[in-house]
Amino acid sequence: MKRLFDIVLASLLILVFWPIFLILSVLVAFKLGSPILFKQQRPGLNGQPFYMYKFRSMTDAKAADGSLLSDELRLTGFGKKLRSSSLDELPELINIIKGDMSFVGPRPLLMEYLPLYNDRQKKRHNVRPGLTGWAQINGRNNMSWQQKFECDVWYVENQSFWLDIKILFKTFAKVLKKEGITADGQATTRFFKGNDE
Repeated sequence: MKRLFDIVLASLLILVFWPIFLILSVLVAFKLGSPILFKQQRPGLNGQPFYMYKFRSMTDAKAADGSLLSDELRLTGFGKKLRSSSLDELPELINIIKGDMSFVGPRPLLMEYLPLYNDRQKKRHNVRPGLTGWAQINGRNNMSWQQKFECDVWYVENQSFWLDIKILFKTFAKVLKKEGITADGQATTRFFKGNDE
């Protein structure tokens, strides 16, 4: 039932929002250049890698030595607005239709985090990652990593269709209020360095 719900809702949203997809594609190309999509490998169900898509929100500005500048320096005013509205997440609807993701589940993080999880935290990969999740409606990026992971595992252990509906409605309210978008002093959130940090 969840997979069917994901496919139907994602397909409907793409049909409804295709003009916004088109407008954002033009704006990103004009303000940030090519490519318009940010593509990064993330761990999915059972930790299997997939490519997650988002609208690009940062420049490719580099330091004198050729290395990329920090996220904070590469995130433009346009990029900040794109993230605060969560419109940068729209291409993830494609990931949902492909089966890489679900509407609700633990957010897909970085591949390099996989060996850093303890046994309990690894449970977050027992379900498909989500566009939103229990952690996102309970603090989003204004939480410690341990709190986020505990929320993710709680969701895995208590998931149900009606819990997903509740999370989706609360996510909509969070997006409208623009709450918890970034951690203090960060472009998004702090890098996870392991449970002993």
